[in-house]
Amino acid sequence: MHRLFATPAGLIAETDGTYVTLPTGFTLDGLFTSMDPFARLAAGLALARPSLAPASAALLAPIGSQEVWAAGVTYYRSRTARMAESKEAGGGTFYDKVYEADRPELFFKATPHRVAAPYTGVRIRSDSHWNVPEPELTLAITSSGAIFGYTIGNDMSSRDIEGENPLYLPQAKVYDRSAALGPCLVVTPTLPAADAVISIEIRRAGDVVFEGQTTIGQIKRPLPSLAEWLFRDNAFPQGAYLMTGTGVVPPDSFTLRPCDEVRISLAPVGTLSNFIL
Repeated sequence: MHRLFATPAGLIAETDGTYVTLPTGFTLDGLFTSMDPFARLAAGLALARPSLAPASAALLAPIGSQEVWAAGVTYYRSRTARMAESKEAGGGTFYDKVYEADRPELFFKATPHRVAAPYTGVRIRSDSHWNVPEPELTLAITSSGAIFGYTIGNDMSSRDIEGENPLYLPQAKVYDRSAALGPCLVVTPTLPAADAVISIEIRRAGDVVFEGQTTIGQIKRPLPSLAEWLFRDNAFPQGAYLMTGTGVVPPDSFTLRPCDEVRISLAPVGTLSNFIL
């Protein structure tokens, strides 16, 4: 297992506590388009030079030219929340049906310029009054459709807009700084175990106003299946990131406010921290 950190000076890799700077020309795009990303990384590590751990303030989102997509209603808790928020609009049964269906809900989430780096701001929509973060295991998938690692994703969502009408999902999900990724990309052939915990903590003026956690094993669908569905009849020349859904949903009475801090944790990725603009 290797962790890759994106910085303005290039990519820094960490292995067993040792940090190295990968050679100039080694890029995330090159990794995502490689037929064997593990061999490509090994070749880069052979030419790397010693480095210090990157400073938090210097981190970029670990993304090159990749699109970011997302899967919805993969946890039972998400199914229940979506049914409740869209009940008055007549869309409550949609989410129950997709939870049980063979075909998953998949939707476009972000292009690279819409993705926030760790320790920077994510946004809530100016025309929404009910906004939440969604902590998600996010798969790194090569252009040929192979999962080769993962990171943490924050899928910012305007629940009132989606709840008003399920057809408004793109507006509820896709806008400037509607996603965050990081703090690193874990490159490994092994996906997180079923008991791996993903947790979230939201702080407001220094106080914790919401916290929760779930396990990766609570995802209803096999992770390789989600990737396979994403690549059906679709091409991703630079590879893709796929958020795999959330199992932690704040209560209906909660909404984000400017200056809130959102902290999402998943070992061994670390903690993705962002503030609300």
